[in-house]
Amino acid sequence: MKSIISLLVLIICLNANTILAAEKVGVLLMHGKGGTSRPKSPIGKLCFFLQGKGFWVSAPDMPWSRNRGFDKTYEESMAEIDMEVKKLIQKGAAKIVVGGHSIGANAALGYGTMSDKIVGIIAIAPGHIPEAGEFQNFIGNDWKRAKEMVESGNGDQKAKFNDLNQGRKSSKKMTAKVYLSWFDPSGPAVMPVNTANLKPGVSLLWIIGEKDRMVSLGEAYAFGKAPLNKKNAYIVVKGGHKQTPQKGKLEILRWLNDL
Repeated sequence: MKSIISLLVLIICLNANTILAAEKVGVLLMHGKGGTSRPKSPIGKLCFFLQGKGFWVSAPDMPWSRNRGFDKTYEESMAEIDMEVKKLIQKGAAKIVVGGHSIGANAALGYGTMSDKIVGIIAIAPGHIPEAGEFQNFIGNDWKRAKEMVESGNGDQKAKFNDLNQGRKSSKKMTAKVYLSWFDPSGPAVMPVNTANLKPGVSLLWIIGEKDRMVSLGEAYAFGKAPLNKKNAYIVVKGGHKQTPQKGKLEILRWLNDL
């Protein structure tokens, strides 16, 4: 009798573990421009929070980080994201969500147009709008210089190019082909185009702070162009651009739990 009971307990435990494994969600989180995923960073804190709620979270150093400084094109960055997604799948995650803060959100949207591996995207305070005339005028339409270099066969040559990050103009050294891929107004980093071309079945959470520079553009800018999905959500939280990962963490958790 005891052996039968022990066997039943073992079967129940194995079934419970199977259910838990089947429900495990892997989340890839990407930091903003010039940022990191260190524990005290906006994405680092969100990562810690979600890990505490049982999610498998990966937050790698991306090509646009403080340490790497745009060392890959947009297209090459998509391949790197795909590699990180595959790691989560190999770990055993049954569902994959890709999210990012600022330009990390931009990259997540781009990945969502080409991958069949994910069920959702979390766009946290999305940023980097190369298609905007005001954005380009502020940095002198430097993409044109990069394009000339690429077309003349000097795409791998490094130079200092203008950048704009949350109203602050700066210059960054990178190859002309890398700069063009991220800053071309008709290139692959245009969020409204990518949002409209998300793969069918991919749910989208667009979460932004009430004091964010982008909030005035509203849902129509990009979110409203996403394919219809009952789990799509546009949420405005308190705070500004840098605070959104923390101010919005409970909304992000609710959305993830509903997938």
